[in-house]
Amino acid sequence: MMPDVAMPYISRRSALTVIAASGAALATGRAWAQAATGRAIYPVAVPVYQTQFVADRIGYFKDAGLDCKLVQGGSGVKTREIIASSQGDIGIGDVTHPMQLTNHGRAARVLLPVDTRSNSVMFILRKDLKDQGINSLEAFTQWKRPDGRKPIVSVSSLGGTNHVWASYYMETMGLDDKVTWIGTGNVDTMLGSLKSKQVDILVSSLSLLNEAQQQGWGELLFDGTDEAIWNKHIGGKVPVTAHFTLQATIDKDPAKMQAYVTALWRASQWIKAHKPTEVYDAIEPYVGSTSRDANLLEITAIQKVADYEGIVDAASFARGEKVWFREMTGIKPLKIADVINSNLIEAARKAYPG
Repeated sequence: MMPDVAMPYISRRSALTVIAASGAALATGRAWAQAATGRAIYPVAVPVYQTQFVADRIGYFKDAGLDCKLVQGGSGVKTREIIASSQGDIGIGDVTHPMQLTNHGRAARVLLPVDTRSNSVMFILRKDLKDQGINSLEAFTQWKRPDGRKPIVSVSSLGGTNHVWASYYMETMGLDDKVTWIGTGNVDTMLGSLKSKQVDILVSSLSLLNEAQQQGWGELLFDGTDEAIWNKHIGGKVPVTAHFTLQATIDKDPAKMQAYVTALWRASQWIKAHKPTEVYDAIEPYVGSTSRDANLLEITAIQKVADYEGIVDAASFARGEKVWFREMTGIKPLKIADVINSNLIEAARKAYPG
């Protein structure tokens, strides 16, 4: 056996994790004497994508033998496109992204779920509209813009996480066709569109709600992240956000993908064991577009919905089917085996028990 000093970028334990975690990893025959270069893609600069940030900042990518560059895609859809073109190894976003890729002939897999319900379906209403007495989604959809058009609801990207889950809520209430949906991009442009009244509702997370309230631009109208509301409409635990990649990327270099999943699994366990202030201190370089207080609120909220088990079971997948496989998404139904790759996370869990 080669001595530990021959692998400066990876600990003995991580080396054994990467090499012994799966038979496919052994089959590559790679000696991880040097760090493998890679690119991990995230949509926008908010804490919901913090497992990638922590894996980078705490050193888990490096410890797993990866020289990994984190790249902001700009939206969930753009992140999916980057992964589809193989310009990135692993992405993070709504679980529907790998499903859409698979539907379009680019077989993709969820590698590690991040949460058990969405933390980013807060409907943030323009403050002036709230001041006019609009206090429900029903009342909002009855209001018309000055030019007579339907009210405008903004999400980061059409087809992204916020749109998928917010539209499902609106559909169940019979309100989806009474609004116009638009995608407004990253944190700055989302907040800017609300401030300038180009949009009437912004669907996003607690950090953006806090920022909008502090600036006097918006107020909470409907909280789709609330557990009671979620359970009423969704029914319980569902994977919403996840790390994903192409099946071809796994096939090309399974040891490298095992290294990614192991690093991200360790990051999730680090987050579980640390206070929101400690998590913020670690990820601050990645979430500087919103205030410290706003980020701390969101990190706290994420810890309440986080998936620290890393497993998507049949029951949670079944709950999600009614949201994922409908006309709005255009996704043709898939089986759990066509969506979830559990081998890599099971190996990571075995090497680093939670």
